[in-house]
Amino acid sequence: MTDNYLTPDALAVIERAKALAPKLAARAQQADREGKISDETVQQMAEAGLFRVLQPKRWGGYEMDPRVFYSVQMELAKGCMSTAWIYGVVGVHPWQLGLFPAQAQEDVWGKDSGVRIASTYMPTGKAEPVDGGFKFNGRWSFSTGSKHCDWLFLGGLLPKRDGTPGFEHVTFLLPKSDYRIEDNWDVLGLRGTGSHDIVVEDAFVPAHRIQYTNDHSDAGCPGRVENTSWLFRIPFTHVFQRAVSTACLGALEGTIASFTERATAHVGKHGNKMAEDVNAQTAVTEAAIALDQLKLVLFRNYARIVDAAKTGIQLSLEERLLQRAQASYVPKLTGYHVNEMMRACAASGTFKSNPIERVFRDIHQGRTHIANNTDAYVRAYGSHVLGIPNQEPFV
Repeated sequence: MTDNYLTPDALAVIERAKALAPKLAARAQQADREGKISDETVQQMAEAGLFRVLQPKRWGGYEMDPRVFYSVQMELAKGCMSTAWIYGVVGVHPWQLGLFPAQAQEDVWGKDSGVRIASTYMPTGKAEPVDGGFKFNGRWSFSTGSKHCDWLFLGGLLPKRDGTPGFEHVTFLLPKSDYRIEDNWDVLGLRGTGSHDIVVEDAFVPAHRIQYTNDHSDAGCPGRVENTSWLFRIPFTHVFQRAVSTACLGALEGTIASFTERATAHVGKHGNKMAEDVNAQTAVTEAAIALDQLKLVLFRNYARIVDAAKTGIQLSLEERLLQRAQASYVPKLTGYHVNEMMRACAASGTFKSNPIERVFRDIHQGRTHIANNTDAYVRAYGSHVLGIPNQEPFV
């Protein structure tokens, strides 16, 4: 695997993210307590250009390789996983907006190319065709970072365009004036993400503000007329599945650093040095091994995805299903290793002053995301290779 995607500009944006991490760590406990990251944090990410990594160049974006995006996300997660989770979700949306019709891009970025979009893709929206578009209603949960954004991607279903039975998953684009945020985010972990509910009542969505989420053809992605880079030929699932698991890798790396610092200094109530405890030694070693393996798979798989996008080929269904399972496996495995390090901290490690306690909760919260349902995606791959027809619609 070559690292030719790590251009000087790419390395610079990763370094800017790395420089933010200590500031995020200093604010992480407050974000966890208040249920939101600060406006200052979002502003600093914006000023560092982090939200522009996947944005089309014609709108002031960088159009960088997604591996740069995930590298940025991991650096942020070393300081605060909630911040990195918001970045993973909100930072993907400039890429998806690049697939929408040109008028939709103009609607959002015409006056300010730094405008941000939140989302919740669960297909609970009710769309009724009307003249020029759709009347849209619904309630959605888990809209990460919605209070820091002015537009939303919302999931809904429309009848199949070819007239056959069934429905297609569609992303609807709405401005802040067409929805309300219902504050109800009071959960175990990732508390700083502020992933509140969204309510829409009789909003009008023009026809140019929808995109058929799983239609990767040119007809389904009209934004490719203007945004001609190979970047916009990567299927949606390949981009999004890693956006909600990669923060776990950075969080694990940050936990290893916190654990090492703690273990080298801590002496227990009975006079035992934590660094001499076989549980601590084993936990940190196994975590480092897992982190190395998971990062290698991430970048190896994405080298394949990028090559396919550049050459116009499609990865086999078997490879796509395996990659889907591997992405969903990240929170499960990182959760296990954070759990082991948490255990090795013993009773004194359960105080909230220990950053590992927060990461422990954050990763287990991250595991509840539907894209991180390891059992479902492991089974989907296993079923396919054992001859059972694929039932996973997003692959």
